[in-house]
Amino acid sequence: MESHILSIILFTPLLGAFVLLFVSKENKDAIRWIANIFALGGFLISLPLVPMFWALRFEPGFKFMEGSANNWIPSIGAGYVLGIDGISFLLIMLTTLLGWISILSSWTAIENRVKEYYIWFLVLQTGMLGVFMALDFFLFFVFWEAMLVPMYLLIGIWGGPRKLYAAIKFFLYTLAGSVLMLLGILFLYFHHHAVTGVYTFGLQSLYETAPKIYADYGPYAATLLFLSFFFAFAIKVPMFPFHTWLPDAHVEAPTAGSVILAGVLLKMGTYGFIRFSLPFFPDVLTHTKVRGWMIALSIIGIIYGALVSLMQKDMKKLVAYSSVSHLGFCTLGIFALNPVGLSGSVLQQINHGISTGALFLIVGILYERRHTREISEYGGISNVMPLYATITMIMFLSSMGLPLLNGFVGEFTILQGTFMENWKWALWAVPGVVLAAAYLLWLYQRVFFGTVTNPKNEKLHDLTPREVATFVPLLIMAFWIGLYPKPFFQILEQPVNHTIAMVRPDYPQAGATVNASVQQPALAPPNAPVAATAVVTDKAAVTNHPAAHTPAKVAVPAKGKN
Repeated sequence: MESHILSIILFTPLLGAFVLLFVSKENKDAIRWIANIFALGGFLISLPLVPMFWALRFEPGFKFMEGSANNWIPSIGAGYVLGIDGISFLLIMLTTLLGWISILSSWTAIENRVKEYYIWFLVLQTGMLGVFMALDFFLFFVFWEAMLVPMYLLIGIWGGPRKLYAAIKFFLYTLAGSVLMLLGILFLYFHHHAVTGVYTFGLQSLYETAPKIYADYGPYAATLLFLSFFFAFAIKVPMFPFHTWLPDAHVEAPTAGSVILAGVLLKMGTYGFIRFSLPFFPDVLTHTKVRGWMIALSIIGIIYGALVSLMQKDMKKLVAYSSVSHLGFCTLGIFALNPVGLSGSVLQQINHGISTGALFLIVGILYERRHTREISEYGGISNVMPLYATITMIMFLSSMGLPLLNGFVGEFTILQGTFMENWKWALWAVPGVVLAAAYLLWLYQRVFFGTVTNPKNEKLHDLTPREVATFVPLLIMAFWIGLYPKPFFQILEQPVNHTIAMVRPDYPQAGATVNASVQQPALAPPNAPVAATAVVTDKAAVTNHPAAHTPAKVAVPAKGKN
């Protein structure tokens, strides 16, 4: 099982969709049970991956590799190659968990075309998992495009009043970015052949030749190639100013669609930056102007998303714009280009999936009972739904980054990594934390506090056991990461350090950055600044790393190069 565990996790949802094809569309209860069984089964099957990966967490390279280069379509050099590292492992576990929760939350929300709904949702689940597992660029692109159609249909068929507008907008934005990325992939493909004489889409092979484009074709061509990937990933995140499709898609999508869109689909953009943009284009990204633009767009997204959230009258649109703000922190951590910021970014992506997924579930529960998301329609809800109000407060505090909950750890680590590079960047980003507290607490005050002023709210019933079940795993994860994040940082240690070493080989990081206090001290000079302190996990890697032999004057992280 261990040698094929990734394929088993990948195709379990697709098997569920196939089984549903043979169930009568009139038998809605059977359809719901089968879909939920396969969704839960997909999550349970992924659980053995946790101890298996934990045992290998400090090992270099990708784990649980399946397939080989060029074994799928040899004529063009495409292969069925799967593998994961700590970054993709956490995202895969988030996907299987939120996939099950999303399908469970749909039990009473979907009444029309139930069979088609669950089939497309399970197909979407497979597409998302494939994106995080694929180590062949052709295979990655197939999964990247495959999840477009199910999400388009989920919004366009089961969405709100403006569902077609939102679905088409989502599809066109994402497809436009995908076309540009396809051109970039083909350039890398033919450049690799020019260098090695081999046609391949294998990711590990392209890692070796892609950085040479800067020297072979010059800064201008390398920057254009970087932009072809940047637009695809920035639209998916979405970064400012490519965010305009997101509020429409969230507002019109069914509740489960919003949960999976915020929790997983948006992470494909940040994952793309980490997996492809950083190692492929190190010379472009470390250029002062390019990096400055990336940081500026991230900070604008943080502040803009928070300010617009303050002005919303629709609860779901408020949560949608909060996603723009929170994901701005994720991209800020990525483009800080140091291990602390990158670790914080990946952890914050997981945190965002947990807290924002829960926020969309919270809004969806009220919408099912009252069929309105207008904030002015509510007030005093805590009097009639005390359990619901309690869970909502916990997830609001998680989203705003209260200490002891998951959001604090991610945001603090991102700001720490950003401050190490440039304190002004961190200074501009901090107001986003304050504004998040403002719009979330104000929303809570208007919806839950006071007396029940609207007679329609007087007889609302509290959470059902099924609804509580959707929140329990998210609450457990929120407290776990907030109280004891060390295991997550250890999982991220090796891939994060390896990625930064590819982007900034002169960066003085010799191992873990914030997370392995039990390991040996770094080979750093005694007068090195605290910010550059590191610890050793792989002595051989450190000995061979340029930073291990650099004099003390390079202990301060470089700001980038021109």
